[in-house]
Amino acid sequence: MSVAPLFSVITPVYNPPPRFLRAAIRSVQAQTFQDWELILVDDRSPDPDILPILEEAARSDGRIRVLRRGENGGISAASNDAVAAASGQFIALLDHDDVLAADALEVMAEAITREPEVDYLYSDEDRLTEGGVYFGLFEKPDWSLERLRNHNYATHLSVLRTDLVRAVGGFDSRYDGAQDHDLILKVVERARRVVHVPKCLYSWRILPGSTAHDIAEKPEAWTNGVSAVQAHLDRLGIEAEVTYGRSDGTYAITRSIPADLRVSIVIPTRGATGMVWGENRCFVVEAVRSALERAGHASVQVVVVYDTDTRPSVLAELAQVVPEGDLLFLPYDEEFNFSRKCNLGVLASDGDVVVLLNDDTQARSEGWLVQLVAPLLERDVGMTGARLLFEDGTLQHGGHVHAHGAYTHAFIGAREGDLGHAACLVVNRECSGVTCACAAIRRETFVEVGGLCEKLPSNYNDVDLAHKVARAGYRMLWMSNVVLYHFESKSRDPRVSTEEIEFVRARWGLPYQAGDPFLPVWH
Repeated sequence: MSVAPLFSVITPVYNPPPRFLRAAIRSVQAQTFQDWELILVDDRSPDPDILPILEEAARSDGRIRVLRRGENGGISAASNDAVAAASGQFIALLDHDDVLAADALEVMAEAITREPEVDYLYSDEDRLTEGGVYFGLFEKPDWSLERLRNHNYATHLSVLRTDLVRAVGGFDSRYDGAQDHDLILKVVERARRVVHVPKCLYSWRILPGSTAHDIAEKPEAWTNGVSAVQAHLDRLGIEAEVTYGRSDGTYAITRSIPADLRVSIVIPTRGATGMVWGENRCFVVEAVRSALERAGHASVQVVVVYDTDTRPSVLAELAQVVPEGDLLFLPYDEEFNFSRKCNLGVLASDGDVVVLLNDDTQARSEGWLVQLVAPLLERDVGMTGARLLFEDGTLQHGGHVHAHGAYTHAFIGAREGDLGHAACLVVNRECSGVTCACAAIRRETFVEVGGLCEKLPSNYNDVDLAHKVARAGYRMLWMSNVVLYHFESKSRDPRVSTEEIEFVRARWGLPYQAGDPFLPVWH
């Protein structure tokens, strides 16, 4: 063991069941990696059995220290006592009734060796019943800042660089119940590197009265979580309001954009008509009408890239829908090429942000345009996509999945109210790509990556664009709160050519043979 251990495992203790406290301590002592200390802070537990258990553990192992608080201060106060006493380079968080996998610290130490600039690491986790049954494996996404804002998916097992924990002020008692979430957000705001360790290293004990059992048992944890995320966004200067999310323990973020931000909607069309919900419609007219009515933003240009055989009546009706001065018609008389039509539309547009939109869509959520565009005000976000629904209300697009040698959409056919694995269908999150049936991107980013590939006239052009955006170092987000209907393929031939598939595979290779990095579990 080195003079200063690599890890300080910190555990605030307040009246846990004695047998589970012993199990938590044993799980640290059983570590295959030996360079650790365990700091146990008793927060004036009323159960007389607790302190003797802690003192016996300290007597049995010189790496275990016990601190006694003079008065009960809550979980943040007790945790901060441990942080102040820690001598390790990294702090590992362990609750007083949970357990670490035997190789937890060894695996984390290996990750630190591989990534010496890492400041925050987190692992996968599962749950553990009172009777000792393990269940509910949570295979987590790779680092997903937007998801962390919407859902504290990362907490167990969290390992944080000690100096950085102290630099951000440690735990804040104003957020007790969500104090880990608050601390992680503060740390990652400054972290040089964040690493996901894709192995289950932590088991979260399910006990009556715990948030693991039911967050309704501790409603202040959810309330304080809302406040913690709001404070995080405020620190970063992100104009947004945080409220309770659609699933317990998740959060909803409603962003704002400047009134003068110019947004151009580029919508290719040939003026097709078809039946939707029993009525015949001209797709592009209803797409533009609903897009503007529910945009929540006034400074919107609509660029209609239309085939020259489009009926004049369609163009005339569009001119009635879009305010004068905000409509640009761009004729197209070449062979069908969705990528080229979009590229020409973007080049002709005047917006700071461009939204690529299929003509067979209909906006459903109010303020959809604002919520789709707003994340692009963060310079490291390159592209955003929407929740798209089939005509019957089931899910058509939940973000792209690049996995098992194929490109596909996640959770196709999921019904309204389906949460997805670990609430992934009801939170905004990073993804491997989004469909250009509805996607927002800054003009400068579109130009930087070369726009859509015109060698992909119909399909996989969005997959190719996503690869280019990712390679340029940008995040891509799927916005669960941006909802549109997509009457897919009612306005064009849905067939996929072999040439397009082969082109994408030749350019980018086969997708991950394992799970998608942002959706390791999907269906």
